[in-house]
Amino acid sequence: MALKLKPLADRVVVEAAPAEEVSTGGIILPDTAQEKPQQGTVVAVGPGKISDAGSEIAMNLKKGDKILYGKYSGTEFAFEGTEYLIMRESDILAIL
Repeated sequence: MALKLKPLADRVVVEAAPAEEVSTGGIILPDTAQEKPQQGTVVAVGPGKISDAGSEIAMNLKKGDKILYGKYSGTEFAFEGTEYLIMRESDILAIL
C-alpha cells in the first residue's frame, strides 16, 4: 500500500528500524533499556528545496533508501497506525 503522505520541500518520511531487543551478549533488554534506532528506510521524499535564485535543488534520496540519521533527528508521528519520523534531508548522515 502506498503512503498517502507527501512531505514538502527538502523533507523525507522515514520508517525507523526496530530497536534491538537482545544485547550482543545475549541479554534480553527491557523496553526502558532499548536504545533509540538510528537507521531507517525512506518511505516518502519531498520535491526538493528552492534556492534563493528560485530554482529547485533536487533531492539525493529516493524511496526505499536505507539511511543513517542522528539519534535525536526528526519529529516522530503516527500515521494510519504506523510510527514514522519526518526530517530534513540535511539531518541524514549517510545512505547505507
